[in-house]
Amino acid sequence: QVQLVESGGGLVQAGGSLTLSCAASGSILSIDAMGWYRRAPGKQRELVAAITGSGTTTYGGSVKGRFTISRDNAKNTVYLQMNSLKPEDTAVYYCNADPTGLGYYVWGQEIQVTVSS
Repeated sequence: QVQLVESGGGLVQAGGSLTLSCAASGSILSIDAMGWYRRAPGKQRELVAAITGSGTTTYGGSVKGRFTISRDNAKNTVYLQMNSLKPEDTAVYYCNADPTGLGYYVWGQEIQVTVSS
């Protein structure tokens, strides 16, 4: 069984920064893609950023240039560095991971990020 544990959310003022972490544990050989999604109040869940096992990154349009996704394969951990935060970044954030050979994505618990104006 694979579990994802997220940390690093909270309340920050507009223009500030936060770093989210998501650590995978359990029966893991390796992890292919890892990513972050978010769901703002009244909106659908959207991709924030994703990173492949080889380090190729993809970003949602609203966060390009402000957020950076990275990963530490030795620790099975993915990070999301969020800079220049805006009130519209307020949402619950989720990480997910595609463990090699598992056949499906695993999701972490939601973590709240609130940006005050």
